[in-house]
Amino acid sequence: MSTRASGDPGGSATVVTSQKVRAGLNDDYKRWQEKTNQVVRGFDGFQDTELYPPASGDENEWVVVFRFSGVEQLSTWLDSGERRQLLDEGRPLFDGTPTQEVLTGGTPAEDVVTAVISHDVLPGRERDFMRWQDKVLKEQEKHPGFMGSELFKPVEGIQDRWVVAFRFDTREHLDGWLNSEAREKLLDEGRDSFRSYDVRKIGSAFGGWFRFGEGADEGIPPNWKQAMSVVLALYPTVMILNLTVGDWFNDMGMPGYVALFFGNVLSVSILTWLLMPLVNRAFAFWLSPSRARSVRVHVAGAAIVAVCYLVLIVVFGLTTG
Repeated sequence: MSTRASGDPGGSATVVTSQKVRAGLNDDYKRWQEKTNQVVRGFDGFQDTELYPPASGDENEWVVVFRFSGVEQLSTWLDSGERRQLLDEGRPLFDGTPTQEVLTGGTPAEDVVTAVISHDVLPGRERDFMRWQDKVLKEQEKHPGFMGSELFKPVEGIQDRWVVAFRFDTREHLDGWLNSEAREKLLDEGRDSFRSYDVRKIGSAFGGWFRFGEGADEGIPPNWKQAMSVVLALYPTVMILNLTVGDWFNDMGMPGYVALFFGNVLSVSILTWLLMPLVNRAFAFWLSPSRARSVRVHVAGAAIVAVCYLVLIVVFGLTTG
């Protein structure tokens, strides 16, 4: 089922920033971005940040997402002296001027693969643009892997562009839509209502390991929960493989780099088809976005996972000596 939403100044606010980085300066950029993350965490209303490295084939373009509880809090960060100072420090790393899209209200862009497209709509053609977007949505629904779309209106005083975020279950399906003849035809039809547009792709680190039910509206957990859950399944998997298959590889005289490769193949396979589905079911109350709606649930789930960590460490400590 698709979702349509317009900007809601009273709801949450997200800024998606895209920046091309000069060749050979990726490590410096990551250090600068981490410094930026440390500063933004001190601002009222800050909720979360995610950094997405360039995808294969992209021109070294990094995407950063910041989420705030409201437009006012986001505006405070965007207009702050601290942010201007950080941008001045990072300018030698940038290849061109960063672009940003502000999304207000709606649902967070946390699904498997999301494209964020900003449009410079011609004055007086707003209704034509919205009708054209309805045609785009109807065509998207025919394409495999489509999970939903949201339309965000301009935010007064912050952004004058219209932004559309749409989601697909895999990057292949997203690229299939972006490169399709149907989309090219629609773009030709829509050029009477907007001057230009920019496309930004956002992916999720472990999205394929998290599914709850059949509906697309269910979404996936935030990245910190995904990471905790993966570690919960990965640690015992690696330990058991080292104690069993690892010894067998050593007895065979297999080179370490070859044994490591096969060990990784086994561990990822076990996680994907065995352990992660079990973890999803056991911790659905905490991982499922539709069920984990209170701070108490977030804290309780994290505490239970931490206790599981401790139990596993103790068990393996006692059994391995």
